[in-house]
Amino acid sequence: MFGRAPKKSDNTRYYEILGVSKNASQEDLKKAYRKAAIKNHPDKGGDPEKFKELAQAYEVLSDPEKREIYDQYGEDALKEGMGSGGGGHNPFDIFESFFGGSTFGGGGSSRGRRQRRGEDVIHPLKVSLEDLYNGTSKKLSLSRNVICQKCKGKGSKSGASMKCSGCQGSGMKVTIRQLGPGMIQQMQHPCNECKGTGEMINDKDRCPQCKGEKVVQEKKVLEVIVEKGMQNGQKISFPGEADEAPDTVTGDIVFVLQQKDHPKYKRKGDDIFYEHTLSLTEALCGFQFVLTHLDNRQLLIKLNPGEVVKPDQFKAINDEGMPMYQRPFMRGKLYIHFTVDFPDSLTPDQCKALEAVLPPKPASQMTDMELDECEETTVHDVNMEEEMRRKQAQAQEAYEEDDDDVHGGAQRVQCAQQ
Repeated sequence: MFGRAPKKSDNTRYYEILGVSKNASQEDLKKAYRKAAIKNHPDKGGDPEKFKELAQAYEVLSDPEKREIYDQYGEDALKEGMGSGGGGHNPFDIFESFFGGSTFGGGGSSRGRRQRRGEDVIHPLKVSLEDLYNGTSKKLSLSRNVICQKCKGKGSKSGASMKCSGCQGSGMKVTIRQLGPGMIQQMQHPCNECKGTGEMINDKDRCPQCKGEKVVQEKKVLEVIVEKGMQNGQKISFPGEADEAPDTVTGDIVFVLQQKDHPKYKRKGDDIFYEHTLSLTEALCGFQFVLTHLDNRQLLIKLNPGEVVKPDQFKAINDEGMPMYQRPFMRGKLYIHFTVDFPDSLTPDQCKALEAVLPPKPASQMTDMELDECEETTVHDVNMEEEMRRKQAQAQEAYEEDDDDVHGGAQRVQCAQQ
């Protein structure tokens, strides 16, 4: 049974709303809707009712099936259900799907459609200790994706795109995998046909500049300012300078400072440590030497005769350490760690000369007879690090042998019981 066809009603109002003739092409409809929708968008102070009518008219006339019903039977036929209804969609959704997102930066904030945020791009930046002490600037050339200006990020010459048939516009596909009887696994992955965008662009309509990719590569030079006192691992961010993409809030480019090792200086917070080796004579009788600082200043370091430096001793110089970050006129300390280089041996004459000037040896508390009863020993040089490694290796071997004996003994007991 076929139902009675609805009577004809007004079938020109939608054309009048868009300001086009009844024989207007799809391209004419797009141009008319684009111009009128931008003009009447509520975010730009337009009339909300007019904006809603524009969306309803464009939704019907841009669909060939609905347009045919409208041309024959008018608006009432669509309301009665022919052509799957008409004008039932959110006018802001139609506007945003047409433009690929809001053209006013707000995305229609009254409706809360949030744009996803693009990923930050992280770059390590190697710096020397001198760079962190003195401050520096480095110019770096980087390539990034930017929205194609020719097609305004649409990917097509006309600004139109089709829903991807592979994923039905969702951008994702679900794969079902049989794991066993009654057991399945569902895996979701980006659609490979549309690369996760949910859209397809006709080959003939592709933008000649971006080839339908919506973005093009651009080279940009960034000047990274390394401030005095910055730390290893500290981040320097350039907001909104990462790869651009349609309907996406652009992420940041972030540089992470990586301090290179210095042959002479070590840094700990705001302090600097410097290693210096003294001869035995310098350690006992005073010394002076010139230290070249990180800013190439020459510092005279000296100790007067009579001031003795002991092995592994530290001396400090105030306000010669690292500048404090964002307080560069305040500095930490410069610590000098002294190592004393002792001679390998001395001649008998040198020993007598030293004994004459150095404090006397402590007198022996034992008599000659008591000393004769003692056993003499032989001492030799030893490297304690190698000695400890050797002992650890021996202990490990002994442990493994004991472990083998335990398992072997257990097997022998089992055999005896059988």
